[in-house]
This record gives sequence, structure tokens and C-alpha cells, in this order.
Amino acid sequence: MKQQKRGKGSPAFHSPGHRFFGAVRYDLPKGQTIRGKVVGFIQDPARDVLIAEILLQDGTGKKVYNLAAEGMAVGDEMELGWEAKPSLGNATRLSKIPDGTPVFNVELHPGDGGKISRAGGAASHKVSEDEETGKISVLFSSKVVRTLSPDCIATVGVASGGGRTEKPFLKAGTKWFKMKTLNRYYPSVRGRAMSAYDHPYGGKVGGKPTMVARGAPPGRKAGHIAARRTGRRKGKSVSVEQG
Repeated sequence: MKQQKRGKGSPAFHSPGHRFFGAVRYDLPKGQTIRGKVVGFIQDPARDVLIAEILLQDGTGKKVYNLAAEGMAVGDEMELGWEAKPSLGNATRLSKIPDGTPVFNVELHPGDGGKISRAGGAASHKVSEDEETGKISVLFSSKVVRTLSPDCIATVGVASGGGRTEKPFLKAGTKWFKMKTLNRYYPSVRGRAMSAYDHPYGGKVGGKPTMVARGAPPGRKAGHIAARRTGRRKGKSVSVEQG
């Protein structure tokens, strides 16, 4: 069955990690600012945001990598660190960024490398700064407002790759190659549409229960695992609450 094949880890379900660039996070010395020039962009199949390749200007030839912002170009001068200017593509502290500025790749805690607004076209906004505590209020794209430390690092601008979903795939084959690159299981077929030997819910006979025990074997463990109840709530008390 599909669950058993995925659990076993056959070649069709192996993660193509050798094609992925790797983790992209802030690796900045605390209290310092590094400067460099954008020398290229990397298109990582594991993400929809371009990766900016920045050559440091300290003469060592070392390169650092950061998620690219919309509008960045090869040859742009970049600053990364605590005292970096709040310009497009620069990564700096939230306390250095003016209110209302769009930012992405925002740290939730100083030094975690960036956790929020990392998808293509994503952006958060700095709302305000508490004068007494120095805490920063950030509005995420999910409309949630979080209070963060002023030392959290964020990149100024909007993450590149926006508008990707506006162009349709048009063909199932194109979508299949896209999902294969990301190691996603596609297409996803309903269990009811399968044969009885392919899925516990398969076959033309309907009315099979969808609840399954917690300790069921892998081939049988599909559906509502150890659920208390399923379906819509019915009864007089429910109608009273809705009214």
C-alpha cells in the first residue's frame, strides 16, 4: 500500500537533498556589520525565493548567502549586521528600521537565523516601537501582531518570487515535474477511488468506517486516528448554540 511504500523509503520517496542548496540563515557576528556586493543569484529547487550570493569586501574572498528581495540586482552594495542601513536588501536590527517598512526573513529571537516571512512574495511590517521597553511590534502576513526584541534581524523589502501562483500550470505533467523537484507526492488520489487492495477505504462497497485504532499497523493506519468522534455535531443543544 501507499503508506507502507512511503514508510519503507523506496527510491521514489527519497528526499532529493543532493539537489538542494541547504539552509539559508543569518550568520552574523554579534554587534558587527559586514559589507559586500551581490555577484549572482541562485535558484534553489527547494524554495521559491532566489538566494543572493554576496561577496564580502574584506578581501578574503568569502561569500555569504541571504534571501533576495524584489528589486535587487547584480552589483548592488549590501550591508548585513547590527548597524546596517535600512535599505533594500540589507539585513539589520528591527530597531534600525522605520515604522511601516516591509521586511521579511524576520527573527523571532535574536540569533535564530530568521523564521518568519520566508516564502516568495511574503512580507511583514514593523508597526511600532515601545519607547519604554524598546520592544518592536511586527505585523505578519497572517494578520498576527507579535512583540519582538529590538535586536532581532530582518531583511528590508519584499521576498522575491512574488506572483508565482498567478500563472497556472495548465497541464498535469508540468505540475508533476514541479512536485517531483520538491519531493512532494503528486497526484494525491482519494482512498475511496482506489481498489480494495490499494487502500483500506478502496473498493466499490461504501460505508467503511474512517476511524482507526492508535496501534493499527502501517497498512491500516489511515483516516481519523484514535478520534473521539467524526462528522457534524447534531442535536438540540447545537441548534440552540447556533441560534
